[in-house]
Amino acid sequence: MNADLQIDARWIIPVVPSGVVLDDHSLIVRGGRIVAVMPTSQANQTVDSTQRRSLPNHALVPGLVNAHCHAAMTLLRGIADDLPLMTWLNDHIWPVEGALVSAQMVHDGASLAAYEMLAGGITAVNDQYFFPESSAKAYRDAGMRASLGIPIVEFPTPYARDADDYLRRGLALADEVRGDPLLVASFAPHAPYTVSDESFKKIRTYSDQLNVRIQCHIHETAFEVEDARSKTGERPFARLKRLGLIGPDLTAVHMTQLTPAEIEDVARFGVVVAHCPESNLKLASGFCPVAALLKAGAKVAIGTDGAASNNDLDLLGETKTAALLAKAVAMDAAALSAAEALEAATLSGARSLGMDETIGSLEVGKWADVCAIDFSGLHLAPVFNPISHIVYAASRRDISDVWVAGRERVRAGVVLGADPERLRALANEWALKARAVRP
Repeated sequence: MNADLQIDARWIIPVVPSGVVLDDHSLIVRGGRIVAVMPTSQANQTVDSTQRRSLPNHALVPGLVNAHCHAAMTLLRGIADDLPLMTWLNDHIWPVEGALVSAQMVHDGASLAAYEMLAGGITAVNDQYFFPESSAKAYRDAGMRASLGIPIVEFPTPYARDADDYLRRGLALADEVRGDPLLVASFAPHAPYTVSDESFKKIRTYSDQLNVRIQCHIHETAFEVEDARSKTGERPFARLKRLGLIGPDLTAVHMTQLTPAEIEDVARFGVVVAHCPESNLKLASGFCPVAALLKAGAKVAIGTDGAASNNDLDLLGETKTAALLAKAVAMDAAALSAAEALEAATLSGARSLGMDETIGSLEVGKWADVCAIDFSGLHLAPVFNPISHIVYAASRRDISDVWVAGRERVRAGVVLGADPERLRALANEWALKARAVRP
């Protein structure tokens, strides 16, 4: 068998089938796609590869997928901490964004985020921010995948005048990236409290016509839900269901306030929940009922949210938090097992982007989006179950190598083609501007 790349590893964890660990196996790549997963002893006899990597102390897993992020907000990391959501937004984040957000700011912030995510094993992200065209350039330059969320709110920002203007610009972006090997577009109405019924109906129509997914913050806080109920008599989830938004093409972000009936609807309609545990904890927004959702048959992915509310883009750390928090919320130590948590960070994340047919697991025919985790550190010794260590003991600093479509993006911990000192200088320049305008 001819191949472009053979990666030999101590373990391969394909995610499908769930919980499987393949000892001393090799991943064989041709044309950017996985063509075989086989014992290394067999590969040595049958594979003729142009390039070969030997990782004898490593586990290979699918590239991690960040199911929700505002990537450009890396430039606002730490600008306003220890505040409830609406105070954080109204009094701090939105005023600074109103003064600073521009195409250049978004490009620089997304470039910094792409570096951080790739270094942490993230090969794909569900992004949502202004000027997604600028984020697109940053992701193309970095060589990572992204779903570019088309922002939609009813009020003017530096990006657009009103909801129709956001949609107009977003439709142009969807046309631009159609057929792109790394990028797709998605509609990203901010939240039920910032988007009108009329705009949601237009989004539903355009989504159906263009086969474009939708991502939206829903039921993030108890205040949001109670405020909507007191003003309209209707919970936000019920409103979106009435408007036709609740369906298999929706990624519902946060979802900390759910009734048993809503949980059943999430599962029945095929909604993907993007769970952002650390942001929810930091903003005291509430707890997503992950165990109940999984028990109902729903799909739960994991997101970091933006670095202004987290304050990092560490999906491996987020996965550990998700696993531990699910157990505490459900009062069940078996809730969200290590294998389920890894699936949430990979295959379910791919579902949140609409990419689960092509990425999210190490299966023949899928793109070779791969993350290698180095187990040589003493903090990972001994090894009884590598999946357990990945979720509960490893950190993003143990991620050594990353490939996207078989193309090496990180080697021995170094993000290839990146200039970290330039990124640091850009971040410091934007910090000076933010300090000058912050309330």
